[in-house]
Amino acid sequence: MNIKKINYLFLLFLFTAFSCISNSGKSALAEQQLNLIPNKIESSSNNSITSQNQNESLNIISWNIQDLGRSKNDNELHQIAQILRNSDLVAIQEVVAKDPAGAQAVAKIADELNRMGNKWDYRVSDPTNSPSAYISERYAYLWKTSKVKLLNKASLDKELENECLREPFIGKFQMKKGGEPFYVINFHSRKFNDRPEEEIIHFKYYPERLNSERILLAGDFNLNEKHNVWENLYKIGFKPALKDTKTTLKIKCKNGNYLNHSIDNIYFTQSGIKMISSGSIDIVENCGNLEKARFLSDHLPVYLNCKL
Repeated sequence: MNIKKINYLFLLFLFTAFSCISNSGKSALAEQQLNLIPNKIESSSNNSITSQNQNESLNIISWNIQDLGRSKNDNELHQIAQILRNSDLVAIQEVVAKDPAGAQAVAKIADELNRMGNKWDYRVSDPTNSPSAYISERYAYLWKTSKVKLLNKASLDKELENECLREPFIGKFQMKKGGEPFYVINFHSRKFNDRPEEEIIHFKYYPERLNSERILLAGDFNLNEKHNVWENLYKIGFKPALKDTKTTLKIKCKNGNYLNHSIDNIYFTQSGIKMISSGSIDIVENCGNLEKARFLSDHLPVYLNCKL
């Protein structure tokens, strides 16, 4: 072997070794993230989201996926899909609006779900009609086509665009096996110190407006189910799926506790919907996973398994 060829092979070896070293941190992180898939569900009952009545029930997840858009890499989107795969219908809040990468991220999640054994479809809302581009967001629905079908276009609620900083996203669905249609109201309220109750108070009119007894209010409401604004909805038959369930993540773990506020929930009309089980999906499980989990979101997904 001549000297030039030896020198070339040596330089090639150095370049390869340097490339492996420079990417090792990111690769290790990606591997850790992919190992973050939760193996348990924090539930308000003893039933899991994969109920034995799965063929007759609806499993709906609501999740505020923080800053869903360009901030999420392919590994994180894959992991999000892994968490959602056992549901039938998903309502997502905080999809980035001012960048097309928000809608593209939802499409990538749907594509990942389609690779996991079931066919999924999705809809992304227009940007909300908010006071500024920094407040405006999109919402999204994803659903398993073997279980659920969308009956309308799904649209932002124009009647509330002047009442809410981010008006709700309304979808009319039906179980694939048939039955009465049901509505999902997907919502992300204004901040807790900006009086979100002044937005939520308008939701008591939905049964009359939609002429339906099958309504689910899913989202991040920035106040818990004990706030007195909900009494207006409880009086007309709504019920919270979750009670005393913390759903947001602290920045740092303190004394083994990484959960903060009880603000994500799914409220439903009891006259047309029967709860089987409900709860939060703990994507953290222990303090050592907190930093990695926050790459996905600062909120836990919440779920309701129900019969309509």
